Amino acid sequence: MRQRASVRSRGSSSTAGSDPREKIKDCCRKFVAFMCTQVGVGALIVGYALVGAAAFMSIETQEKNPTLEQAMNLRRNCAMDLWTIVEEQNLFNGSVWRRETDEILMRFQTDFAKLVKKGYDGRTPDEVWTFPAALMFCLSVFTMIGYGNMVPRTQWGKGTTVIYATFGIPLYILYFMSMGRVLAQCFKWLYRWFHECSHEADEGQSIDPESGLPKKVIVPSTACLWVIIAYIVTGTVMFAEWESWNYLDSAYFCVTSLCKIGIGDFVPGANILDSQSGKQTKLAINFVYMLFGMGLVAMAYNLMREEVRVKMKEMKEDLRLCMEDLRLRFARCCGGGEKDLDEFYFD
Repeated sequence: MRQRASVRSRGSSSTAGSDPREKIKDCCRKFVAFMCTQVGVGALIVGYALVGAAAFMSIETQEKNPTLEQAMNLRRNCAMDLWTIVEEQNLFNGSVWRRETDEILMRFQTDFAKLVKKGYDGRTPDEVWTFPAALMFCLSVFTMIGYGNMVPRTQWGKGTTVIYATFGIPLYILYFMSMGRVLAQCFKWLYRWFHECSHEADEGQSIDPESGLPKKVIVPSTACLWVIIAYIVTGTVMFAEWESWNYLDSAYFCVTSLCKIGIGDFVPGANILDSQSGKQTKLAINFVYMLFGMGLVAMAYNLMREEVRVKMKEMKEDLRLCMEDLRLRFARCCGGGEKDLDEFYFD
């Protein structure tokens, strides 16, 4: 009977192992476990941006921009009115011709300015919503930068933006936290390695006298700030050379972007000529620069938080020792021992 039971149990386990549903569940568990790792979260945020860029390109390029047709009608009507005035008044009355021509041009200028306020820039939706530009738009949505230089104009695009931000912002927060931990661990290891190499001769000073173990090396806040400053300077030089900005404007863009202010008055690749010629590699590089830069900001936050905790612990210990010293001094001044002092406290 035992042998039959064992045979049945083996058979059931083998059938469970060969069940395709169990295999699918096991693969899903492994996939979810991988996506919860730092590498998985980074791949997930990049994949989410790529899928969002493709979706917004497909949605926004389906419908034509109505301002383009309105601008063509304005030009056509203005040309026809000017031609009519030239035929009627040019040879007979020059003053009337100038007056009516000025009125037509002023009306054209006013109407054209209204179109520009509505968002007309002379580009078709295909020229505006290129893949690098859509990728940059997705980055500005789920990182909450919100440059505002590109906006969805269709109803489907606006609704998709709401849904995309709803799921994208928590995903970005998860990326921000995990990427900050990874970069903090890497930078901490690198800093400790340099610290140990530079203090090899002073081994006695790097050992805690109380525990006899090596002292815990804490990355100072100044090191984190120098890393952030170096990254901003790199972006400043890079964007100043590409966009022909001055260095102040380029630094202004890097700081406002990494701090997620996103004013939007300076955006790489926003030049109309670049977008019409298809040269928008700057936007793809800006995407990588911003995504990695926000990871560095998260790294600096984690390292500074750790330093603050250590400093607060040291301050608490120093305060305890100071109070103990004051207690002993007060006991000596009163001429009594510690026992008398304790009785004095309790009384």
